[in-house]
Amino acid sequence: MIVDERIVTFLNSMETENSEILEQIEKEALADRVPIIRKETQSFLKVLLTLKKPMSILEIGTAVGFSALLMSEYAPKECKITTIEKFEKRIPIARNNFARGKKEEQIQLLKGDALEIMKELKGSYDFIFMDAAKAQYIHYLPEAVRLLNQEGILLTDNVLQDGDVMESRFAVERRNRTIHSRMREYLFELKHSDIYETSILPLGDGIALSVKRRTSEK
Repeated sequence: MIVDERIVTFLNSMETENSEILEQIEKEALADRVPIIRKETQSFLKVLLTLKKPMSILEIGTAVGFSALLMSEYAPKECKITTIEKFEKRIPIARNNFARGKKEEQIQLLKGDALEIMKELKGSYDFIFMDAAKAQYIHYLPEAVRLLNQEGILLTDNVLQDGDVMESRFAVERRNRTIHSRMREYLFELKHSDIYETSILPLGDGIALSVKRRTSEK
């Protein structure tokens, strides 16, 4: 827990329920131990989408479709959402959830490796939500730069790794050291790039909120 657990519990106690379909999918995901975005991250995402009003969204990491459905409810009705998922087992579940939410026309699910698919995408996006394999974030970033419109938003989830990212690599379990070093590299790149203006927040498991200021480095 990055933030005091009592504070998080208190803040979450004031949250209102999501739509019926989102509440159902969240319960199913938690029962099946499928990770979805935390309550405090959900709240932040709702406000951000309400402010930005994106007309095109790219999500990297669909899982069972919870966050894509949530975004569809808080973005404009005309907004088109493209989401990418590699894990075969979750793809039919996500497609079924989109059908349950009557969002098949608004949400397009692309199956396969996120980096390969991103390289093939020709459109541009007002909002990119990155919530996939953490060790791959640094590799996704150049394509996110290319695909994001100027003044577009890149929101990256789970960047603090329950606080491990601040530790020395020798204090992290050996199996997590690659993710640890790549996440540090990713955050450094966001904070020191001339392209993005980034704020890293201890919300949920840590989020990075980046706004694209220009299309290339000075």
